[in-house]
Amino acid sequence: MFSRLQWLVLQLSRQMWLRASAFSVLGILTALAAIVLKRFIPPELTTQIGATAVGSLLNIMASSMLAVTIFSLSTMVAAFGSATSNVSPRATRLLSADSTAQNALATFVGSFLFSVVGIICLHTGLYGDSGRVVLYAVTLGVLVIIVITLLRWIDYVLKLGRVGPTSERVEEEATRAIRARYQRPYLGGVPLTGDGDATQAPGTAVDAGEIGYVQYIDMGALQEMADDGDLQVTVHLLPGELAGPGRPLASVTGTDDAETVRKLAGAFNISAARSFDQDPRLGLCVLAEIASRALSPAVNDPGTAIEILSRGARVLAEWSAPSTEATDPEEEIQFPRVRVPGVRLDELFDDFFVAIARDGAATVEVGIQLQKVLHILASIDQPRYRQAALEQSRSALARCEGALTLPEDLQRVRDAAGRVAQVAARGTLSAP
Repeated sequence: MFSRLQWLVLQLSRQMWLRASAFSVLGILTALAAIVLKRFIPPELTTQIGATAVGSLLNIMASSMLAVTIFSLSTMVAAFGSATSNVSPRATRLLSADSTAQNALATFVGSFLFSVVGIICLHTGLYGDSGRVVLYAVTLGVLVIIVITLLRWIDYVLKLGRVGPTSERVEEEATRAIRARYQRPYLGGVPLTGDGDATQAPGTAVDAGEIGYVQYIDMGALQEMADDGDLQVTVHLLPGELAGPGRPLASVTGTDDAETVRKLAGAFNISAARSFDQDPRLGLCVLAEIASRALSPAVNDPGTAIEILSRGARVLAEWSAPSTEATDPEEEIQFPRVRVPGVRLDELFDDFFVAIARDGAATVEVGIQLQKVLHILASIDQPRYRQAALEQSRSALARCEGALTLPEDLQRVRDAAGRVAQVAARGTLSAP
């Protein structure tokens, strides 16, 4: 569990301008380094390797890198617009934070500034003959980096903004978040039993002071403040949930001091948008949005919805996968003064299946695929999976019964739903 400062640094590192700025500074420093290193180069080496030609190389690099940078930016803007229209606006945040795109743009900008600074220093005579040798060697190295980056960029830009690769990126992020929360279901705190209703919780309510989504909870800060004041903190809103009047972030017992309550609220980061970091439900919501958009009359692409159903099934199965190696709640407690509710499996199922079942109710192939996916999830040897899959199956079937007009299509969906019920019933009967 990292601190609030580490989380803020992580968010900052995902900003495209930061990496571009860092590479730009590196390019400038690299060009200036030749002035310092020229004293170590023998003068006669200049004519032997033809370092006088470095000016022409820098001119070519400067003009080409400026054009490549502008083209790359325009391509990314167009791809983000395509992803917003055809995939989901929430998915564009993953695209803009992708390291491949950021490294490519940063390399192009840094190389351009390296070339410009090198040209300026050449014309002012700061390098001298020995400095040209250093600059020539560095320029060749920069050219190698540019070629490698361009090759990677060509492969990446062909997939940028397309539905399939973007959906795969969302699935990867959703899987990462699911695995992280499965390993630490209570964020290192004490498991909160019951429904965690904030209106029934004892103590003083910790309000956000604004309306927005919880992005991050600094558990270490909550524990430290609770230790200092001999307090007990109960978290009510997990990352991804909406905070506002009537929906307190937490409650605290042991104090009613307004300043202490304000500091406790500061451990929660509130924003207008949700974040993938501590929110295992957001990835499933975005996958459901992609499927719903594909099922809209304007797009009419049930094939994408069917593909998304299989992706969602893989993500949901991670909640019980042995590879995630879940920690025993009693052994993972790092913050004994902070009680935290867990993420319920039926909520994860609702996030993913409800929207697809609603928008795909009139499409028989989507209805059948949804039941097949639920059949797979119901086959997982856990009662909570069987119950959640059975409830979603019944709900999806009811929607199809109100939307499908052809009796034969409706019967096919009913048969698929019947197989889900059979699997759930067998699991229930065989359970000890």
